[in-house]
Amino acid sequence: MPHTPTPLLSSPPLRWPHRRLALHLLLASVGAAALPSSAQARLALVTAINRTASLRAQTQRQAKLYAQHFLNVQSARAQELQTHSRQQIQAVFADVLPHPWPAEVVQALELARSQCTQLDALLVRAPTKELVAQVSAQADKALEAAQQATLALEKQAPAPTARLVSLAGRLRWLSQRLAKNYYLLATGMDAKLLREQMAQDAVEFRQTLESLQKAPVATPAIRSQLELAQGQWVFFDAALQRPVDARGLDAMNTASERMLEVMQQLAGAYEAALKEIVG
Repeated sequence: MPHTPTPLLSSPPLRWPHRRLALHLLLASVGAAALPSSAQARLALVTAINRTASLRAQTQRQAKLYAQHFLNVQSARAQELQTHSRQQIQAVFADVLPHPWPAEVVQALELARSQCTQLDALLVRAPTKELVAQVSAQADKALEAAQQATLALEKQAPAPTARLVSLAGRLRWLSQRLAKNYYLLATGMDAKLLREQMAQDAVEFRQTLESLQKAPVATPAIRSQLELAQGQWVFFDAALQRPVDARGLDAMNTASERMLEVMQQLAGAYEAALKEIVG
């Protein structure tokens, strides 16, 4: 699994026009060879990084929704969202793979698609406790493959700008894995291991959010979304602390989907800001 991110630059934030100039100078300093040659290609790369990074969250969300279906927690809605999530995953590969990426990027994307396809094959089966465990394990494999594909794309762009999109996207998958593991507790799986991972993921979530709050890129839209993310984390963390009972499971359903929505908007704000910089 991806490691806890190292803190980003934490100097006092500049106002956006000055920050944008500084980042343009940063991009110039890495040399033209570090970037795709055309503005269109650079914009496509930023989009591809965010879209591929979103696969990490969708794999964990799929496992979460499958566990919900097994536990009969708003089962019909969970199946509906699972279908939508499957369509989102397919759309990512349909949009990203056709680009003329280097061979190592194509290989990483194909591996991620293979792992997601294997996950999809499990999800169509009626849920049992054993299958919930298998789906969770396969979702973790798909998460790791999506992470490697994201990193391969990041290498096509200069750090740290592209990394911010992926870092913001990290909050998406951490929230969904936390929710997944909360539901797995209700299935009777190893509580000790699950709670250890949940504790680690909660720490990583807070550290990632703090890193983004200190990062040099902070448009008004980003600042607004970071404030919303901080507030939403309070509600989500409270849901994580609830007893794993019927009311807690229902609360987690609402909190985790809202958390994903907010984190998606945050990643989108970074994507928009970085497109303005590199375009």
